Amino acid sequence: MSNINKQKIVDSVPQKGFFGHPKGLFTLFFTEFWERFSYYGMRAILVYYMYYSVTKGGLGMDQTLALSIMSIYGSLVYMSGIIGGWFADRIFGTSKAVFIGGILIMLGHIALAIPGSIAFFFVSMVLIVLGTGLLKPNVSTVVGEMYAENDNRRDAGFSIFYMGINAGAFLSPLIVGSKTIMNTSFHLGFGIAAVGMFLGLILFLITKKKNLGLAGTTVTNPFTSAEKKKVYTYFAFAIIVIAIICFMTIPSGKLTFEGFINIVSILGILIPTIYFIRMYTSPKTTSVERSRVIAYIPLFIASVMFWAIQEQGSTILANYADKRTQLDFAGLHISPAWFQSLNPLFIIVLAPVFAAIWVKLGKREPSIPQKFSLGLLFAGLSFMVILVPAYFGGTDSLVNPLWLVLSYLIVVLGELCLSPVGLSATTKLAPAAFSAQTMSLWFLSSAAAQALNAQVVKFYTPASEMTYFGVIGGASIVLGMILLMLAPKIQGLMKGIR
Repeated sequence: MSNINKQKIVDSVPQKGFFGHPKGLFTLFFTEFWERFSYYGMRAILVYYMYYSVTKGGLGMDQTLALSIMSIYGSLVYMSGIIGGWFADRIFGTSKAVFIGGILIMLGHIALAIPGSIAFFFVSMVLIVLGTGLLKPNVSTVVGEMYAENDNRRDAGFSIFYMGINAGAFLSPLIVGSKTIMNTSFHLGFGIAAVGMFLGLILFLITKKKNLGLAGTTVTNPFTSAEKKKVYTYFAFAIIVIAIICFMTIPSGKLTFEGFINIVSILGILIPTIYFIRMYTSPKTTSVERSRVIAYIPLFIASVMFWAIQEQGSTILANYADKRTQLDFAGLHISPAWFQSLNPLFIIVLAPVFAAIWVKLGKREPSIPQKFSLGLLFAGLSFMVILVPAYFGGTDSLVNPLWLVLSYLIVVLGELCLSPVGLSATTKLAPAAFSAQTMSLWFLSSAAAQALNAQVVKFYTPASEMTYFGVIGGASIVLGMILLMLAPKIQGLMKGIR
């Protein structure tokens, strides 16, 4: 997109109207608020829906299988962002991709809200994975298009937008995961998630023309008519082939849940590996950029390790909240799903604190690799904390919920050291020819982490609890210390990037 076109888009957006920011930020803030409300509301109760018995309104799946499926679900959501970005760049434009994605997400939640069929469960998975892949990466792109490149409001605008994400993620588990709803019907909870996405779509549809102007309407690298026909033919052929393979392998038992989980786990590692090889070997990558790609590899590995722990908040720790935690506390009966609100709550409270700390430190601010190592140390410590009540009280007694709160708090400290820094580092270290794809690579670290978790969670049992948390937490701490020692070397490979 040329600079002239970029300026034309900026000029089409009312530049005041939402706390001194472009008016379109109102539209995108609340669209993302409701999308995250629906997604995190669904996610807060999904693992319980899978492994609770049919008599309790669940699907009655094996608990270990349910935990693996939950991890694969998260992995596929992040992988699908690559497809969503591609569709926006070549076919839809980002604004239309956001709207179509929202419709698919809403339909996915409606499918979950229909009682009594595991088939609807898998239909919903496909719809929500595809819908989130279309909406999530592209709504952030539209935010960026509303600001001129030299607009000093840009970072503050993204901070406000980020607050919308976390506000939706904070509120939905409290509402959807309330004990009343979980005891009445999981499907009622999924229905509330569907209503949330519907409200986001209505708001987007009503306000986008007035507030967004031309933002999100440009297809940056469109297909020609001949290319479109070719691509649509390829897609139709691929869908038919996949349908035939499923028809032949699923009834015969050749493709099982476990087999599918293994395939996605392999892809979660294989796809980012191919990305790195392609970037490093490309003739479009300069020698300085190759050095930066090498520097990015240990940061990527550290990110995978961190997210492998952080994302277990919705699997292993969700199960721990349900089975191992004292839920009658201080005169209050706690829903296990409510713990899913802790992560966004702590981010909302602590993000401004961390931003102020980095500014206050000035020249003494830790380098990018050092911040990543801090992230790993906090992540490992969050799992080590869980060992304390088990060590003193055994693995048969119920644990004070404050231990779980402390674990969620510590991992958020690590997230604030690693996640915003990782986004920034990715934009700085990316080869010029692969800038957008490198951002996709950053999100693939979460996909790889959850693909890895799909295998790791199989080792969790009440009997292996201390070993499980101890080994994973210890591995993160050791990796963090190694990264800290290698920080000067990695910094040198960054060739001036700080």
